[in-house]
Amino acid sequence: MKSVLITGASSGIGKAIAMRLHAAGHKVYGSSRNPEKYPDVPFTLLELDVNKPETIARALHQIAAAGDTVSVLVNNAGKGIAGALEEIPEGEAKAVFDTNFFGPVSLIKAVLPAMRQQKSGLIINITSMAGYMGLPYRSLYSATKSALEIACEALSMEVKPFGVEIVTIAPGDFATNIAAGRYHAPLAADSPYFEGYSTALEMMNQQVDKGADPDEIAKMVESIMRKGAGKIHYKAASFTEKSGVVLKRILPDKWYEKMMMKHFKLPAY
Repeated sequence: MKSVLITGASSGIGKAIAMRLHAAGHKVYGSSRNPEKYPDVPFTLLELDVNKPETIARALHQIAAAGDTVSVLVNNAGKGIAGALEEIPEGEAKAVFDTNFFGPVSLIKAVLPAMRQQKSGLIINITSMAGYMGLPYRSLYSATKSALEIACEALSMEVKPFGVEIVTIAPGDFATNIAAGRYHAPLAADSPYFEGYSTALEMMNQQVDKGADPDEIAKMVESIMRKGAGKIHYKAASFTEKSGVVLKRILPDKWYEKMMMKHFKLPAY
């Protein structure tokens, strides 16, 4: 049995991970900005906002007061954002980096001292397949997830001498409520991006609606905890989604761009 802290565990992928690990007998501490809204979950749900260091410290204090130390951290809390880069307000751009990149970094920094002391630990960061490529009208979301992927590569080498393992799991399209909480730049009829953005936005929502069961991610997390991390980067995605990453590596970039624009039905010059 391990003590696991999962951010963003009130719904979607985070809740699926928490439910599976709780059923397997692990001591699960989930987190939510508003835990009082979810009184019926079978695991402990703590108040935690990844953008507020004081809530991170308070949650870890509560875990310690219960006699536990975090042996597995699952950085799952995240925020969606969509729109033409030119039309996304600077405040929203910074906010998504705060949540998707600096938030996980804050959690990592908070749990590492104890993990180093006990010479063991596992940190799993939920990123996205969008982090492997620049997706039109999801530029900033792709950027936040790509930043976390690369930071984890470096972090893995830094903490390996202390027995701490670092893993990223990049989901493709899964059936979650991320679209409901995603920031959308206004879809204005007089915008020069209206045609491309409206088409891309419709495709985004359709892909989420037809997405896979989040429990597939939970199974992957459970397997990594049981068997150990065989690698740093895992991809939880369809064959088509994984193929896109492979093609990006082998195709000339202008060919790849043309292929992506055709896929997203974007108008060319």
